[in-house]
Amino acid sequence: MFERSTPTALLDSWAVTQPDRLLVACGGQERSYRRMVEVSERLAGGLRKVGVSPGDRVAFLTGSRIEMIDFIFGCARAGVIEVPLNTFLRGEFLLHQLRDCGATGIVVDGPGLATITPLLADLPDLRFVVALDDETASESDLAPGVRLLGFGHLRDAEPPPEGYTATPDDVLALMYTSGTTGLPKGCILTHGYFVHAGHVMRTGWEFRHEDTMITAFPLFHLSGQANALMSTLTGGLSLYVETAFSASGFMPRAREVGATVTMGVGAMALAISAQPESADDASHPLRFASWIPLPESVQHALERRFNLVVSSEAYGQTECAPVCISPPSSPRKRETCGAPAPGLEVRIVDGADVEVPRGEVGEIVVRPLEPDSLFSGYWNNPAATVEAFRNLWHHTGDTGRMDAEGFITFVDRKKDAMRRRGENVSSLQVEAAIGKHPGIAEVAVHAVPSPATEDDIKACIVPAAGADLTPEALFEFFREQLPFFAVPRYVELVEALPKNAMNRVLKHELRARGVTDSTWDLEAMGLTVAAGDRR
Repeated sequence: MFERSTPTALLDSWAVTQPDRLLVACGGQERSYRRMVEVSERLAGGLRKVGVSPGDRVAFLTGSRIEMIDFIFGCARAGVIEVPLNTFLRGEFLLHQLRDCGATGIVVDGPGLATITPLLADLPDLRFVVALDDETASESDLAPGVRLLGFGHLRDAEPPPEGYTATPDDVLALMYTSGTTGLPKGCILTHGYFVHAGHVMRTGWEFRHEDTMITAFPLFHLSGQANALMSTLTGGLSLYVETAFSASGFMPRAREVGATVTMGVGAMALAISAQPESADDASHPLRFASWIPLPESVQHALERRFNLVVSSEAYGQTECAPVCISPPSSPRKRETCGAPAPGLEVRIVDGADVEVPRGEVGEIVVRPLEPDSLFSGYWNNPAATVEAFRNLWHHTGDTGRMDAEGFITFVDRKKDAMRRRGENVSSLQVEAAIGKHPGIAEVAVHAVPSPATEDDIKACIVPAAGADLTPEALFEFFREQLPFFAVPRYVELVEALPKNAMNRVLKHELRARGVTDSTWDLEAMGLTVAAGDRR
């Protein structure tokens, strides 16, 4: 069992033993362990100065940058609950999460400020906006009663005279996970949960104290905050967070900063492997890369080309990170997700929660064997919490199978969710947004296999009477209403959707149809959201 602690307690301890070592660098700015203590103390004082109390929520709508990492530790030190929001959210997608968490304040970059401003009148709990970039913004542009603050207003405050001391059981963050069959739910994550996740990832991947990590994981994801930042913190490592992923620039950047380990999603590895081979491909200090999910053949090819160990043997979710992981020095089964992580019991069960025989497919369920191994429920949603924890096991909503040696293989998502570009996507929300189009009578969306290891999205649309729907017009509507990662790649116009006697759409029939000859491939038509237009 790992020693229970909090992020600020670990930070303060490392600041004594290695004050000048780099903790994190992002966007050309760096924080040593000692400097992060100083900045987080002042930010904690700044939050108190503007009236934020322990237990209040402060949301973030900003890309990965050093100020966000400052705020992660500042909120932890002040007892404030951080709510990182996906930077690509907009409209009702964004409004739901801000209303649900009841944020007192929100920290935004330039694009975030533009996105949030039209929504402020519908957020009665919001009292201030911290603008990190837009120096020309005016408080008159905001809703009445909402203050506009600059980052310096909080950063330059004096530390609070009576500091808040967190316990492992206090809530540190709310992170919203895909709604699958309903709206997104806020996962309640404690200080102890973040530390425990960091310990498990660091020891599971066998990181060393002298390691330097590089990652392009976004900081609004648990992958950026727990997998990368907390595994760095628990071991006293150094971390470089890239503000954006570059397939051609990632390996040269790893070489430049002297990175020895990296984490990412499988699509990043595929993009790197597609780059032209170079004579210096193996000339770098990287010794280990975690890219998930990734076919075994690609793992081997990357290992040969770049002379490093590659692993995809892990599985987890916001509610439990990780569920499975296999150390690279242990016996490996590359086609699996690894073995159950320390501190957890994992089973595969049928619809009645009875464990199935080894090798058979069922739902993956977990329960903790020690504190801090799981999330603490869903924010403002006790019914969903009870449903997830029925029979005292957390139900992941994913199906898999366990072999005779205890290794687990992920099979599919039990619920009607999709995963695209590293994001979980709720079909319900996508359908609700598309259904607002006056020329659409009905719509159903579902996943189709993608060559990029995850899913592509198909929308089956029943046009309204007299409607003339074109690929170009629909794409423009999608781009305005949806985050870029939720924009369907495929569209098929159909006369009717298959339904059962209860009038429910039979998604399994649509999935079985897949991409038909009459399906439009918007990507093949050149209708895609450019990187610069995603926010």
